[in-house]
Amino acid sequence: MPQPAALMPALFIGHGSPMNALERNAYTEAWRRLGESLPRPKAVLCVSAHWLTRGLAVTAMPQPRTIHDFGGFPRELFAVQYPAPGAPALAARVAERLAPLPVALDESWGLDHGAWSVLVHLFPDAQVPVLQLSLDASQPEAFHYALGQKLSALREEGVLILGSGNVVHNLRTLHWHGGAAYDWAAQFNDWARARILAGEHQALIDWRSQGEAGRLSVPTTEHYWPLLPVLGAQRPGEAAEIVTDGIEMGSISMMAVRIGAPAAPQA
Repeated sequence: MPQPAALMPALFIGHGSPMNALERNAYTEAWRRLGESLPRPKAVLCVSAHWLTRGLAVTAMPQPRTIHDFGGFPRELFAVQYPAPGAPALAARVAERLAPLPVALDESWGLDHGAWSVLVHLFPDAQVPVLQLSLDASQPEAFHYALGQKLSALREEGVLILGSGNVVHNLRTLHWHGGAAYDWAAQFNDWARARILAGEHQALIDWRSQGEAGRLSVPTTEHYWPLLPVLGAQRPGEAAEIVTDGIEMGSISMMAVRIGAPAAPQA
């Protein structure tokens, strides 16, 4: 069945280094084109790799702070602010959609770099309201996929569901001065891309079936998990498209996925 024209797309962005907030490269240029191609959202609901909690929480403050949750980067990066308004009423709607799961209305977190390093390119004017939904560190992959299923209805209300992480994310194996992708990283990235395009969501939930390539590509789950609510929000018959792809420094996937309307040109 055709989807309503007003249905907001959903996105997963491989955000890579926080320095992408400042840099103009093939990925960030594609993010800018993507933002320009989107219908203007009423709000962004972001699931970032960098906010893990026990239980679920959603930011509910009217003006979320910009969190610089990293170290060892240039002073210019710490000076970046993303002063988007919050969306307290939408936070309450998120909690309502996820009931009977308990969802804490949080007024202390804000926007971490998983959110703002991407949003500064998608919506550089910082005028679209933004809130974050945490990852529940105590729950498995299927739980995070089901969150997207429950939240998918918000797309009909003009809410952009944005996952920010990396399909492959192994900091211990990085080629700090560049270099080709590890074979296992390319293998897992290729496998994930094929499953995304084919709509084979159960395989992506069960990523551990990929053995050593999966274990090395996803040594910890927090960067992979934000993909799952985005896939959960996909409607039957709705296309997934790859917006950007590539592996940086050997073991960081920069794959970005758009669920819904045609994607911006691939980088």
